[in-house]
Amino acid sequence: MSDMETRTPSRRFVDRSIVQLTLVRFREFIRQPEAVFWTFVFPILLAVGLGLAFRSRAPERPLIGVVSSDATAAGIFASLQKDSTLTAESFTSDTAAQHALRTAKVAILAVSDGRGGVRYIYDPQRSESAIARLVADRAIQTGAGRADPVAVSEMKVTERGSRYIDFVIPGLLGMNLMGSGIWGLGFAIVDSRSKRLLKRFMATPMSRAEYLMSFLFSRMFFLILEVVTLLGFGVLAFKVPMRGSILDLALICILSALTFGGVGLLVASRAKTVEGVSGLMNFVMLPMWILSGVFFSSNNFPSIVQPLIRILPLTAVNDALRANMLEGASLGGVAPQLIVIAAWLVISFAAALKLFRWR
Repeated sequence: MSDMETRTPSRRFVDRSIVQLTLVRFREFIRQPEAVFWTFVFPILLAVGLGLAFRSRAPERPLIGVVSSDATAAGIFASLQKDSTLTAESFTSDTAAQHALRTAKVAILAVSDGRGGVRYIYDPQRSESAIARLVADRAIQTGAGRADPVAVSEMKVTERGSRYIDFVIPGLLGMNLMGSGIWGLGFAIVDSRSKRLLKRFMATPMSRAEYLMSFLFSRMFFLILEVVTLLGFGVLAFKVPMRGSILDLALICILSALTFGGVGLLVASRAKTVEGVSGLMNFVMLPMWILSGVFFSSNNFPSIVQPLIRILPLTAVNDALRANMLEGASLGGVAPQLIVIAAWLVISFAAALKLFRWR
């Protein structure tokens, strides 16, 4: 007898139920305009905004303030005006100059010390002020006749992969995988539980594992659309590099989507209200939004919290995506990150299976 003939009626029912439940997840999603917007439209709008705000352009010229007090100050102002890499502004009083510095209208003040020298007044905690100090001193010393003892030359290059938009697109993809996985699955389960739909499945031969797996299966279709939409826009609009294997990138995305889907199932395993699961999901995702390097490098945080940051699933996802896209890393090259992602998948799904209740 064939396998189909030997299957029990309950087994055939379960097989059909997984397919039907997966289709239900798909229909529920496309009938919610807000879900479609936050999954597909919002990441693109965010990429456009960040890409334009941090587009490649010449560095801004620092504004140097000079107090017109004596002949030395006049010479300082004249030397600064000759340098095309900065902008100089003259003030008639110390009060006006100090106010401009205090309100960040100028990066630094260059004033005469009364003995033919220059005194720089600036806040060393402001990075633009520290840079302005070097630029201003170079201009003033050159204007006074300083000769450089070492000849220099330069070669200017523009390399894709070093821009901010190249950094942020993988981060936006990781954030989108997390959001659609946790929010999409968590809300659907709790909404069904609050409407007392889940308890009806208790009378069927379907197990909790099969019910939860139907949610993970439904993620695969939307995963393709999410990745293609965001990365396609990044490549076409901003020429974001794709240096790694497309197959490796697809496997990273699939594993990441399953992991965040598992986290979403875990968060929703016991919650009974939409308000309750919303708070839990924000509690889970907010630390990763801040710490996992979506919009800026996670290395900016103190070294004492780096071990915690490295074991967060979104950190591993973002690091793996950037290594593949920007550096051309293979799966072997991102093995540590994949281990973290896989560990979260196994733990979260196993815990969700253990804790899940129909009602």
